[in-house]
Amino acid sequence: MAGRRIALAANNGFEVLRPPAWMRWLPLAYVAFVLVLEPVTPAPWPVSSLLVALPVTAAYTLGPVSVAAITVFAVVFEGVLAGTACCTGRNIHQLWVSHHVAAYIATALVGILGVALAAHRQRQEQHLVRANSVAEALMRTLLRPVPHQVGHVLAAGLYRSGEVGTMVGGDLYDIRATENGERAIIGDVRGKGLKAVRTVADLLGTFREAAYDQGDLQSVALRMERSMARAAEEIRDDELFVTAALIEYDAPAQRLTIVNHGHIEPVLISHGEVTALIGPPALPLGLGGLAEDRPVAYSHAFAPGDVLLLCTDGLIEARDDTGAFYPLLDRLGHRFAGKPAPGPADVIDFLNTDLPRHARAFHDDVAILAIAPGGTLRTASL
Repeated sequence: MAGRRIALAANNGFEVLRPPAWMRWLPLAYVAFVLVLEPVTPAPWPVSSLLVALPVTAAYTLGPVSVAAITVFAVVFEGVLAGTACCTGRNIHQLWVSHHVAAYIATALVGILGVALAAHRQRQEQHLVRANSVAEALMRTLLRPVPHQVGHVLAAGLYRSGEVGTMVGGDLYDIRATENGERAIIGDVRGKGLKAVRTVADLLGTFREAAYDQGDLQSVALRMERSMARAAEEIRDDELFVTAALIEYDAPAQRLTIVNHGHIEPVLISHGEVTALIGPPALPLGLGGLAEDRPVAYSHAFAPGDVLLLCTDGLIEARDDTGAFYPLLDRLGHRFAGKPAPGPADVIDFLNTDLPRHARAFHDDVAILAIAPGGTLRTASL
């Protein structure tokens, strides 16, 4: 799959999640329960009256038309059970005695309420789908597909939301080709939901403007720090912050410059070795006012055949069934050690396949951006 433009997500669209299997089978199981209870009850009593609850059990999973049909079935079935009991007692007129009639009326009334409940549930589900669709469209606008090539680098990206069935989250990434080199960002907003999406929009907007300025990478970081301070003041959130790593690639010098604002260290895959590029840390964006010094940048060689991996903590904190975190460095080393130099798409494809094997459920957003010097890379066979 190398050489393609990649922008992966956990889901491509929204749909109402199906209820658990046991809930879908609950109405049938309830009828079976009534049928079993009828012959085993030692004392004679109108067991059929238990069918009053049947429309409600159906309203949790079925639509209003189906609930109405089940209500009719429940009333008729109550009559069948009552008639069977009456005929056994050789008095068919008892089919219309007061307690049976009361059960029929109660079942019909509960059925009407069940139809209203099912209709309301469906409206709420449709509203949720529309709201999530709008939020997804917003996230897809913010997290634009990563081009296969950006300036002098090849690139690929992956995004998985921690929310089932949605793309909405607080992780972000982007990469831009500028006169100062290729500049990239990866970040993780504190918090979740639409509030986090707003912060993502503010931060990416600032980066996409500041990345083209002539200043150094620290100047870009300071612009973003001021933007975060304004955003925190507007929404009156003194604890708003974003962990982020800013990257700049100087192609003629074959050198990376990194400014890390409390984020996970970038990972370098070079000649089969996997290394975390640890450098001077800085406070997360939004908390820079607590420090007097400017963030410190550090450099590292970045030559053809190398791949730089940027990720958020949703990747390394994904747990398996035993509670163990995803061993990112070990898994990358095991996959690419002694192999031809991978491309960014190779690394993304591997993680997109290997991560779900480790953690079947994701409780946090996952954003990954991989870049490599363009022009001389070979593709590793998967």
